[in-house]
Amino acid sequence: MKYASLKKVNLNDWLGHLKKKAKLYAPRKKENLFVFRQVKEAEDVCLEYIPTVLPPKKYYFPQKEKLFKFSSQPFKTAKAIDKFEEFILFGVHTCDIAGIQCLDVVFRDAPEDPNYLNRKDKMTIIGIECLKYCDKYANCTSMGNHVPRGGYDLMMVDLGEKFIIHINSEKGEKLVTGLDYIKEASEADMGLLERVREAKKKIFKEEFIAPLPNVYNIFDKSFASPVWKDVGRRCVACGNCTAVCPTCYCFDTQDELELSLDKGVRSRVWNSCQMDDFAKVAGGEDFRKGRDNRQKHRYYRKFKYPVDKFNRYFCTGCGRCTRTCMADISLIETVNSLLAEEKLQ
Repeated sequence: MKYASLKKVNLNDWLGHLKKKAKLYAPRKKENLFVFRQVKEAEDVCLEYIPTVLPPKKYYFPQKEKLFKFSSQPFKTAKAIDKFEEFILFGVHTCDIAGIQCLDVVFRDAPEDPNYLNRKDKMTIIGIECLKYCDKYANCTSMGNHVPRGGYDLMMVDLGEKFIIHINSEKGEKLVTGLDYIKEASEADMGLLERVREAKKKIFKEEFIAPLPNVYNIFDKSFASPVWKDVGRRCVACGNCTAVCPTCYCFDTQDELELSLDKGVRSRVWNSCQMDDFAKVAGGEDFRKGRDNRQKHRYYRKFKYPVDKFNRYFCTGCGRCTRTCMADISLIETVNSLLAEEKLQ
């Protein structure tokens, strides 16, 4: 089977089956927001949601992660994590799957990150394709992430009374075979899928005022743009934008010593280029002094530097940075301001 069908009335049965296979994490409603949490009851899973507060990267690149244990007398080190558990991410949006693909190229680049790779090997991704915009903050169409572009094991599409499931890996196939309520998709199912995707083309429109190659080119010319001064003036340096980004991977390392001062654990914790002390070095020199320079660096880390190094944009279009910004700084507005500035010149 390349495509399977699942009636919605059987969704909870499938979720129960998945829970028996591995730890299951899915989007759940929390007050007026959504979060990825472990599934206790199938009824808690919410498949119609705006992007969760934190992206699912917290499961494969944890906010705080033990790297190794050490002792000084005698000096020795040992792995802090010996076992990695199987887990399933369920109901992941295509923009967040794109974020996982971005981190894949980062942590597979030399030197490879063993903790990340071990977790990734244990992870199964079941996505769900968005058929309408999450909200006004998303720029997934301009980034090309409003449609599935690989990186998943299974992809669900809502067809009304049923889901069509695209099977994209052997790991995913094992989760849908042998179940009497999951059938091979019929010709009628595939026809309906095609009509749904045709209708989707009328809903999703480019959010940037120029094509993506133009966006890349504008960052060659906009390093001294007054747009950055305006963004920096408004920024309050809270770091929310990087904390919620699915592709930010900066971290700090911390040593925690026992009271004896002989043993301890080294951990890595998420860090942010938007923090005032992030680029400070010995002597008090700051390579990115000022909020305008730090904000500029954040945008270049999405639209310029990773394209040069990895041939990938590291903005996935999820809209989290705009959604969570305390100063109402909009990524779409900023990029379009740079593009409009170029047109006026």
